[in-house]
Amino acid sequence: MDKSTQLAEQCQQRFAAELHAVKVQHGEVTLEVGRKDLLTVATALRDETPFKFDALMDVCGVDYLDYGKSEWVGDDATSTGFERGVMRERKLQAHEFTGPRFAVVYHLLSIALNQRIRVKVRLEEADLLVDSVVEIWPSANWFEREAFDFYGILFKGHPDLRRILTDYGFIGHPFRKDFPLSGYVEVRYDATQQRVVYEPVDIEPRVLVPKVIRDDSRYRHPDIQEGATDAGDP
Repeated sequence: MDKSTQLAEQCQQRFAAELHAVKVQHGEVTLEVGRKDLLTVATALRDETPFKFDALMDVCGVDYLDYGKSEWVGDDATSTGFERGVMRERKLQAHEFTGPRFAVVYHLLSIALNQRIRVKVRLEEADLLVDSVVEIWPSANWFEREAFDFYGILFKGHPDLRRILTDYGFIGHPFRKDFPLSGYVEVRYDATQQRVVYEPVDIEPRVLVPKVIRDDSRYRHPDIQEGATDAGDP
């Protein structure tokens, strides 16, 4: 039994009542828990002997809007690189997804045991509130502020929850999938007023369709004709 599988089984036994799911993919363990159980599970992962996850490496938000419905999709994309470029004349084999739109993901490291784990909490769009883990891992402070800034996720109990990377007058949350590429406002310095002013953006929003372009024949799909420059050409 490899180390990741062993860790997954230990978590399954310890958190049987709290776990919604436990997965091992590409040698990495992912736990999915409800938000009401987050602090209980997080404290145990930090303190108990089989785990000792004393370092929080990252907290990030995820937006699953249109996941499994658009061309830019694929569970295997990170390991093979091929699934994102689909043939438009074919029926898209979508990954059915009916869960909550948002999630918060915590990446943990055990320095003592040299092991990692990922904890995921899913959140409905209408109720983007989850407990802060700052009291458990102080390094969560700025990470949670970033998730709030970019996704609009609220962290209950955070000591200073305010934007961290966008400007004070920024409108919206730029990492949401429905946020326009050009944004809502633009900033410029007005010499007459001698101050920075915000104005509605004056460029027309564009919709980008990601493509995978590979001229190297080693990566060409067998059904793509010679001379095609991307996976969308017949």
